[in-house]
Amino acid sequence: MFILVNLKAYPCDPIEVATAARDVSEASGVQIAVSPQAADIARVADTGVETWAQHVDPNGYGSHTGSTLAESVADAGAVGTLINHSEKRLKLADIDAAVRAAERAGLETCVCANNPAQIGAAAALAPDSVAVEPPELIGGDVSVATADPEIVEDAVTAAGNVDEAVDVYCGAGISSGEDVATAGDLGASGILLASGVAKADDPRAALESLVEPL
Repeated sequence: MFILVNLKAYPCDPIEVATAARDVSEASGVQIAVSPQAADIARVADTGVETWAQHVDPNGYGSHTGSTLAESVADAGAVGTLINHSEKRLKLADIDAAVRAAERAGLETCVCANNPAQIGAAAALAPDSVAVEPPELIGGDVSVATADPEIVEDAVTAAGNVDEAVDVYCGAGISSGEDVATAGDLGASGILLASGVAKADDPRAALESLVEPL
């Protein structure tokens, strides 16, 4: 299982979380990545943890003031990026362009979507992975794997029907090792989570709990 910790814009210490993720990953053998704000990518990458951007814009170099350039986050040390998170929605054409921009910069891509139908459409754009995240469960205490396991199973099927090479991740409400194990049992090959680690009093303990059943 791949675990991606999205720090969003939470008031956490990105270096503390990154260091904990690096150490827990090395001790457990579980692949763990951290997705900080763009301004913190270089500092987080310097810890040695696998680092992802939270977003890249669908453009290359040029007159694009305020954009997050895929090449820039790659130069800062990111190896992957989220695209179309529910808190950073894009139009379908822009999702496609953002995936292509990330590919040009050598970044792995994970396109987020609300439901299995959208997962199928996202998989057709040939990202490396897709993540199913029902918006109503994001930031909550109940994981999608527990609240509605059929969404995860149907998302895995939808992506597989389009492109079997696209991995499917499970997001929204993931906060425990049981959630991670359940997501795996439903066919997901990774999970996205945020508050369960970023808001934890002890991020290292939270990560250790996540990987314990793996």
